[in-house]
Amino acid sequence: RQLKLPAPHVCLGIGSGTQAVQTGRIMIEFERVCLRQDPDLVVVVGDVNSTLACALTAAKLGIPVAHVEAGLRSHDRSMPEELNRIVTDHLSEFLFTTCRDADNNLVGEGIPREKIHFVGNVMIDALKKYRGPAGRSKILNKLALAENGTIAKFAVLTLHRPSNVDDPEVLSQIVSALVELSSHLPIIFPIHPRALKQIKRFHLYERIRYVSDLSRSIREKPQQEILGIPPLGYLDFLALMSKAAVVLTDSGGVQEETTILGIPCLTLRANTERPITLTEGTNRLVSHDPEIIRKTALEVMSGGKTKKKAP
Repeated sequence: RQLKLPAPHVCLGIGSGTQAVQTGRIMIEFERVCLRQDPDLVVVVGDVNSTLACALTAAKLGIPVAHVEAGLRSHDRSMPEELNRIVTDHLSEFLFTTCRDADNNLVGEGIPREKIHFVGNVMIDALKKYRGPAGRSKILNKLALAENGTIAKFAVLTLHRPSNVDDPEVLSQIVSALVELSSHLPIIFPIHPRALKQIKRFHLYERIRYVSDLSRSIREKPQQEILGIPPLGYLDFLALMSKAAVVLTDSGGVQEETTILGIPCLTLRANTERPITLTEGTNRLVSHDPEIIRKTALEVMSGGKTKKKAP
């Protein structure tokens, strides 16, 4: 509603599940849609399970597939998203890429050049379109981060990948590093439901302050703490991220968004499918090593060298 997007004509209603269960259910339901609608083209975006499932379903029915955000590679096949990207690209007739690195990846995998179309980044198009409306968000006031025109210094954290939140040792290392970092500035953590579930399961919940209801403003200004909040809408999150001193994330999209915004980004992963954010942007890989996270964050906050060129 915030972005004035129309309601979908069809909702598959799949819900959560294991990788195989979710992918299979999507394929069954999407096949019914294809057989009923008989589309001339199926357009899939990104690298989630629905991307793979719909591409595979369409290809088996002889329907051409177009993939938006094609060619991105982390070269880490332990990531479900990497498998989704590779299979989807090799099933697609039209591959729309965001950067020249992606073009080169596809050519290197034997995909004909005539199928590859460098079109730019639609996610960044959206960011630029909605940056103005995001500036009218009241999220900083609700979180007691803005008062009388002054914005407090804070960090933003997002965390959702299974490799980070499903392993108790890894998640504990990350939380420990962030608790220490929060002694220098508050960390605002919009918590993905999966991450919240695991934080409770691994007995890490008491290490953050979680506010479950943002319908009313927080009275006390965040201090030396990790402040957990429910997931935010796009405009509120963009407003929050735009004013952060540093963003810590395992999200691919946030790596690109922070580069465009000129905000330092520390990626809590050992690799990235968006290397241009490292070579030209504001991103650094810190994995889940507590010492590297702490050292790099403090360096960035003290004005350490961070590339700020928008690719």
